[in-house]
Amino acid sequence: MTHHYIIMGICGCGKTTVAEALQQHLHCPFAEGDDFHTQANRDKMGAGIPLNDDDRRPWLERLRDWMSEQAQHGASHTIVTCSALKHSYRDILRQAQGEVHFVHLSPPIAANRARMESRQGHYMKAGMIQSQLDTLQPLAADEQGVVITSAGAPDEVMVDVMRYVNAQQ
Repeated sequence: MTHHYIIMGICGCGKTTVAEALQQHLHCPFAEGDDFHTQANRDKMGAGIPLNDDDRRPWLERLRDWMSEQAQHGASHTIVTCSALKHSYRDILRQAQGEVHFVHLSPPIAANRARMESRQGHYMKAGMIQSQLDTLQPLAADEQGVVITSAGAPDEVMVDVMRYVNAQQ
């Protein structure tokens, strides 16, 4: 069975950094969720306008379908970065063929804000943090996953992530 690891959280929490490091350990397909957004979604976020559920649904369905395709091609693991802020969004992702795990990166807000303010050339701006926090729903009992609260260096965060991933094998 394919294990899908969705690295989730608000903008600036380190999703891509963790996902790339995890991909190095698991040697498996990796999808950067941002790449699955339409240009209209990118333009909207770049203008500081939060996406609504109608904007997100096709994006989440494309990610779900990619995960299922990887499972159908025999991948033992996949890694996906996706904010996955609401339970209903995660429900769409959990429809993928295989077993879906959420790794929620949740460092202190000040660390997120600092990362966002130092970003260059990304369509997500620091001003989007509050709208994402307002939308964020914690993992529920029916969702497999872990919350990683470390704001340390990526290597430190990866210790916690790998502890969780290894426990799922």
